[in-house]
Amino acid sequence: MLKFVKNHMDSISGIEIYPIISLLIFFIFFVVLFWWVITAKKEYINNVSNIPLDNQNHTEL
Repeated sequence: MLKFVKNHMDSISGIEIYPIISLLIFFIFFVVLFWWVITAKKEYINNVSNIPLDNQNHTEL
């Protein structure tokens, strides 16, 4: 089965670009996420982290 898949994948022209594109998307996503975390304002982080503890906005169903 693996031999069939390898032979089939080799027959597709330009397929070698897809792993490179996937790696670039993965890397860029985490670089942007890291940049956002580093540059986020402390006040925003504190407000968001206190949302689960805030009982004023709690409504019962």
